[in-house]
Amino acid sequence: MSTKNKTSDGVSKGKVTESLWTRAFTADTEWSDKEEFLDVIYWMRQIIGIILGLCWGLIPLKGFIGFLLFVLVNTIVVYFYINNYQKIDEDEYDGVWEIYKEGLLTASAGFLVTWIIIYTGLYGNESLL
Repeated sequence: MSTKNKTSDGVSKGKVTESLWTRAFTADTEWSDKEEFLDVIYWMRQIIGIILGLCWGLIPLKGFIGFLLFVLVNTIVVYFYINNYQKIDEDEYDGVWEIYKEGLLTASAGFLVTWIIIYTGLYGNESLL
């Protein structure tokens, strides 16, 4: 008995997700749906935010310089992904700002939570001594 999820038009959701992942990791992909590409940017930022939060917590990096470095690294990675790997024309997405701001606020929230938890867990007791 097969329990594949199908949308109203009969397309399997598993195949759509698989092709989205394939297109995300394939260079110079043609994106017919702008929302799919923006979803890839959104989730890429979330992953970068969590990874940088872990790194900054382990280093231990503190203060405004840590947050500034997060924004800088996150923006540079997205810039290179858009311009050098996918070779996207920003005008198709209503300008470069629309792409760069996609998911940045939620990624920074995930980054901050991860950074604070890791840093406090490893180095939080030092201030009590």
